[in-house]
Amino acid sequence: MDILKFFFHLFILFPVIYTSEDYCQNSWCSENNILIRFPFQLEVDGDPRPYCGYPGFKLSCTNDGKTVLTLPYSGVFYVRKINYLEHHIQVYDPHRCLPNRLLSLNLSGSPFVTELLTNYTVLSCSTPNMLGSQFTLDCLSNSTHFVSAIPSLSFTNSLPQSCYIIRNFSVPVASSYPEFFLNNFSEDLELTWSSPDCRYCELQDRMCGFESRNNNQVRCFSNQQTGHSQHSLMISRIIILSIGGAMMCGIGIGCVTWFKRRRRTISAEPSIDITITRMRMGLDESTIESFGKVVLGESRRLPGVGHNDGTGCCSICLSEYNSKDIIRCIPECKHCFHAHCIDEWLRMNATCPVCRNSPFPSHSLLQISS
Repeated sequence: MDILKFFFHLFILFPVIYTSEDYCQNSWCSENNILIRFPFQLEVDGDPRPYCGYPGFKLSCTNDGKTVLTLPYSGVFYVRKINYLEHHIQVYDPHRCLPNRLLSLNLSGSPFVTELLTNYTVLSCSTPNMLGSQFTLDCLSNSTHFVSAIPSLSFTNSLPQSCYIIRNFSVPVASSYPEFFLNNFSEDLELTWSSPDCRYCELQDRMCGFESRNNNQVRCFSNQQTGHSQHSLMISRIIILSIGGAMMCGIGIGCVTWFKRRRRTISAEPSIDITITRMRMGLDESTIESFGKVVLGESRRLPGVGHNDGTGCCSICLSEYNSKDIIRCIPECKHCFHAHCIDEWLRMNATCPVCRNSPFPSHSLLQISS
C-alpha cells in the first residue's frame, strides 16, 4: 500500500513540477476581458514565476472579474483598456469620481507617467457656472456648493464673492486643447510607460519577454517559438502521463497476480488437509476385505432385511443390481453395495454410507447366492 501511495504522489506531482518551468501564459480576469501579458502580469499568491512580468506591472482581479491596477501612492484604479503597441493603459475610478482622485494623484513609485499636463484651478461657488470657461465637477458638488475647474491660463484674480479657490493642480490630459479636458477629467485617466520598450516586438507581431531569469533585458520571441513551447509542453505531459499510467498498470497487474497466487495457495491447503484427514479416517484394506462378499444369482436377492424383492439398487452408484454382480455387505448394519463402490467408499470413510454406523471387522467367507 505504501508503494502505491508513493507512485500515486509521484504521478500527480511530477507534471505540476514540470509545468512550473519557464512557460508564461496569457491571463484574463474574466471571459472576454482585458488580455494580460508581458510586461503586465496577473498577481497570484505564491506565484513561482515572477519573471513573467516586469517590476511594477502587477495587476489583480476583483471578485466580479474587473482588472485592477494599484498605484503605490494613489490607490486602486480599474483598468478599462491596455494598448500594448502604443504603451497606453486606460484606467478609471471605481467610485466614478475621477476629479477627486486627480486632486491627490501621485505617480511616483510606479513605472507610469502622463503624456500631457495642464494646470487647472479648482473653485467652489454658491452658484453654478459663475465663469464661462469653467467645467462643473458634479461628483464633488452638492446642493449648496458647486465645484468647478477652470484652466489656469484663463483664470483671473477677480472672482465673484460667492466663489473661492480650493487649489491649483496639474491634470493629465490626452490633448492640449482645453475643450477635450472635460471627457478625460470626468471619465478615464490615460497613463503610459517607457520601460520596458516592447513596441518593436509588437510591430513585428512578436512576443516580448525577459532574455533570461537573471537579467532585466527584454527581447522579442516569435509566436512560432511560443507555439513550439506549448507543443513541447503538451508532448512532455503526454509522455509523463503515459509513463505514469504504465507504472500504475504494472503495479496493478503485479498486485492481481500476487492475490491470485495467494488465493490458489490458500485454496489448495484445505484440500490437502481434507484429503489427508479423509485418508486417515478410512478403513485399511485388510478390514475392508474382511467384510463378506456375495455374487448375485439369477434371483438377484441380497442378504439382510428388506433386500429380498430383487429390485434393489446400489445406494452409492444408484445402479440396479444384476445377476453375477459382486456385492459386499457391511456386517454391522447388513447394508449391501457393489463391492467396488463400497470398497472405494470405505477407503475414504469409516462409516456406512446409508446409516452412518461404524462397521466392525468381520471374517465372513465368500458366498454364492442361489
